[in-house]
Order: sequence, then structure tokens, then C-alpha cells
Amino acid sequence: MSKYMQLTVTVRPFYEGEMDGAYPKLARYLRQADLSLSSKNPSLYELAGQLESLLYHFDGTSLREILLRHGDKIRNTHKKIERNIGDRQLAQADKLLYTLEDIFDEIESDLD
Repeated sequence: MSKYMQLTVTVRPFYEGEMDGAYPKLARYLRQADLSLSSKNPSLYELAGQLESLLYHFDGTSLREILLRHGDKIRNTHKKIERNIGDRQLAQADKLLYTLEDIFDEIESDLD
């Protein structure tokens, strides 16, 4: 590793428009909350990494119950993505991002 430089891989959100277009129900919950997210359009990867905080913040809501049902899948997928990024297995990490999207698609469909 260089003494004065560092190679960085990031996962950025890439919604057509904003998160509201892809996940309107989830975005509505997030807008109502005062969360310390990096942007108003966080990536699903960022949300997965903050799962415990989301569970705490949304205590007593239907979102929390839905996140709890999907919690193990979210945690496991997020950990695998982190591991693959760290190992520079970016193609595998990308495949797992699709898996994470599928999980959040289920969450969106479960929300009222």
C-alpha cells in the first residue's frame, strides 16, 4: 500500500431520479425520520449497514417488524458484500448487490 495514497471502492446509490421512484414506501418512512444518512437518497447498501440503527429508530412501526423479518438476510448479504469488496472480488460483490435489491424489493412490497 502506498504511503500517501489509498485505493477506495465505494457503493453509491444509482436511482433513476430519486429513491422515491424505486422505493416510495421506504423513502416515505426515511423522510419522516431524523436519521444520520449520508444523503436523502441513501444506497441500499448504506441502509443495510445501518440496520441496527433503523430497527431502534423505527421501534413500534410496521417498518421495524418488516426489517426484523428480513434482518438475517440483510446482515448476511451486507457482510458478504463487505468481504468481497475487501478481497477485491468486485464481480461477486456486484452480484450480491442484486441480492440486496431483491430483499429491499420484498420489504417495499410488504410495507403499507
